[in-house]
Amino acid sequence: NSSSVLFSPLYSPICGRFAPSCRRSLNLIDISPLLSSNTAVFPGDTPLQREVLMDLHEGNHLTLSTLRSTVHLGSHLDAPSHYDPDGMTIEQADLSLCIGECQVIETSCEPGTEIGVDDLQSKPESSRILLKTGSHPDPDHWAGDFCGVSPALIDELSAKGVRLLGVDTPSVDLADSKDLQSHAACRRGSIWILEG
Repeated sequence: NSSSVLFSPLYSPICGRFAPSCRRSLNLIDISPLLSSNTAVFPGDTPLQREVLMDLHEGNHLTLSTLRSTVHLGSHLDAPSHYDPDGMTIEQADLSLCIGECQVIETSCEPGTEIGVDDLQSKPESSRILLKTGSHPDPDHWAGDFCGVSPALIDELSAKGVRLLGVDTPSVDLADSKDLQSHAACRRGSIWILEG
């Protein structure tokens, strides 16, 4: 399965022009899960909260609110500074890595285990890979037994030219990992991580 992910409504790097003059058809699929105050976060992290400061329905001239949340919520790109003290911060990210064709690969894994090379149901053939594990099906419930990605698989993906690795789970590492070896493998292989 190939899809394109496009973040800018104005400029299309696919066509090399601004969107109104772009005639190339794009198959855009939004993979972001819906967020709410019920969306589960890592234990101890800050859940999504909305504070309504002014409300039209209360007689104010507008509705105004404040959001508070962990940035590790829903679909998100991990800044390397999240797991590497010398890593780039998110505003330094080259978002062109997130734009263009990608390959969705279904996996088979037991809950709480790492996905290895043999667990992929198709051969990686893109520089952008999204792994469909199905191991975190309810974003409003923290089970903590989602699948991680083995460092060996990440090393192989890097050798094949993968530069963006996405997962449908809260992390590329297992939930209880403290040494974050899969994050470290992504850092070694210059692979950006898309989680959620």
